[in-house]
Amino acid sequence: MTAPLKFSTEVANARKAARPIVALESTIITHGMPYPQNVKTAELVEADIRKAGAVPATIAIMNGHIHIGLEPDQLQTLAQAKNVAKLSRADLAFALANGQTGASTVAATMICAHLAGIEVFATGGIGGVHRGAEHSFDISADLEELAQTPVSVVAAGAKAILDLPKTLEVLESRGVPVIAYGQNTFPAFWSRDSGLPAPLRADSAAEIAAAHKMRARLGLPGGQLIANPIPTEAEIPAEQLAPHIEQALKEAEAGGIAAKAVTPFLLTRIFELTDGASLRANIALVRNNARLAAAIAIALKQG
Repeated sequence: MTAPLKFSTEVANARKAARPIVALESTIITHGMPYPQNVKTAELVEADIRKAGAVPATIAIMNGHIHIGLEPDQLQTLAQAKNVAKLSRADLAFALANGQTGASTVAATMICAHLAGIEVFATGGIGGVHRGAEHSFDISADLEELAQTPVSVVAAGAKAILDLPKTLEVLESRGVPVIAYGQNTFPAFWSRDSGLPAPLRADSAAEIAAAHKMRARLGLPGGQLIANPIPTEAEIPAEQLAPHIEQALKEAEAGGIAAKAVTPFLLTRIFELTDGASLRANIALVRNNARLAAAIAIALKQG
């Protein structure tokens, strides 16, 4: 049996021509920002990838198929859809089997990209170990996916609302390479510097592509996390964000918000507390990640 993949016209043509392709998640569209800003941002990110010389493939689950790339009308439909499921490894198959509409998280996008033969994926920030996880056991499936699915993921580190030291510790214990791009410290999503040293550093897309290929040659499972810092002009300093994050965390705890609802709640509250600055930074970092992912995808084809 084969996976129920459906390729957009653009992606199907790119596959035939062996052009570089970059996967994109869809939760940023359905759970990250309101309509029509979500569509505009998705279009900008796709345009950035095309301009860089690669082909974008936004991934979503609709009508019993994994859509690898969305036609313009499908993007509009998804952006305005209600009650869209936020899918990870645990519920991807169920949603497909039952015809649900679902947006792909980092973990689900990695799975779908690998099924489609796509080796590079651009996102905003990965999930990780939530603060207080020693009591809640709340650890994102993204980390385990990075340990087993061979896709290089370009992100601005892990989301700053998380426990970053514990996230890095789990990634190390799972054997996931964490490669900071152009700096020695691990970025913290909206901020360039988390204050934590990055395990590895690369200064070019070619270095990252070479490491990706060497992992395949060695038979090592899993992918790579490419930690790409937000552009300097768009960042929000960590010390400025810290009190907002603490306030949002306290409100989530007081409200009994848990599981998949935690991250969307925290991101919404931080957007409100920063008067929209966090969303503007988020858009800038996603576009920055898309450009780097395109360069890596091109380097993989050239090597």
